[in-house]
Amino acid sequence: MAFAPMGPEASFFDALDRHRASLLAMVTRGAGETPAGATRVASRFDDSVGLRMIPRCTTRKIRSDSPKSVKKFALILKILSMIYKLIQSDTYATKRSNVHSVLTLHLHRDIYYTDIQLFGNQAAVDSAIDDISCMLKVPRRSLHVLSTSKGLIAGNLRYMEEDGTRVQCTCNATATAVPTNIQGMQHLITDAKFLLIVEKDATFQRLLDDNFCSRMSPCIMVTGKGIPDLNTRLLVKKLWDTFHIPVFTLVDADPYGVEIMCIYKYGSMSMSFEAHNLTIPTIRWLGLLPSDIQRLNVPKDGLIALTKHDQLKLDSLLRRPYITYQPLWKQELEMMADSKMKAEIQALTLLSSDYLSRVYLPNKLRFGGWI
Repeated sequence: MAFAPMGPEASFFDALDRHRASLLAMVTRGAGETPAGATRVASRFDDSVGLRMIPRCTTRKIRSDSPKSVKKFALILKILSMIYKLIQSDTYATKRSNVHSVLTLHLHRDIYYTDIQLFGNQAAVDSAIDDISCMLKVPRRSLHVLSTSKGLIAGNLRYMEEDGTRVQCTCNATATAVPTNIQGMQHLITDAKFLLIVEKDATFQRLLDDNFCSRMSPCIMVTGKGIPDLNTRLLVKKLWDTFHIPVFTLVDADPYGVEIMCIYKYGSMSMSFEAHNLTIPTIRWLGLLPSDIQRLNVPKDGLIALTKHDQLKLDSLLRRPYITYQPLWKQELEMMADSKMKAEIQALTLLSSDYLSRVYLPNKLRFGGWI
């Protein structure tokens, strides 16, 4: 069954089509995004991949005969023994029981409850699994450990899950949960012109309620509900690798919104060893830009003063190597720093209740208002 054409006329997507053509040319060349005249720096950042682990990085030893690390040593051995059993039996540890013949041993919670005294807390389990992935240089899914998804997806997309279940995402108010096993997704089909990553669930739901997804069809929308979980990042990466459609982010005009956008685009330090499976350096910042706040004369009632934590985060962002490769992003962050103000996406409702879905985003997409 074909996707029903419900969106604007074809000429609306001219800027998007030109952007996609430039992305495809860049993919063909195998090029990164280094600006003219820029030089690569010896750091964890690679402009074509994102944050990645350097070959000769600092390491730490975990010893069985050291009082400081004996508990961590025991914890890792315990989890390794569980992983070995999972691989031997070709089963998976997850919070959901819909992949293979999944054990009742579940990712964080149930592994934790097998030995509360040893593990101490669930965060220790998660940290140990990341350490094991890094040590063995394999992704979590190769350890037969799957994360539970919290993200949502909507729009023009169909696929088949590993167990044969056919899923058709829609543009209506009921979004589809991001699958637990992204690697198991097969036969993906879409005619989407773009993929929009929405930072917050409330904004995502509001866009669905306003029929934005239908009116901008064909498109795909995804939210990680704040800081994205592993599966949401894997899904966005899979969609980019499969279809090479433009990927945009819609985040708050504050340091933490920019941080979340950077996780999708460049990755995170904690998962730098798996950057090539998670990052999409071609992502563009669609909104909310600090310059948009001034350009649109957003009422002062919608602005919030930066806190000390905000200012520290903003200073941290400005010092990061990848900002060197994004001069327009740097200008926006410096504008935020100079104004000492931030704004949430919801501030646009002060202009009109549906300004975001009916004016702001359509104009941005039509006229190429991304950086």
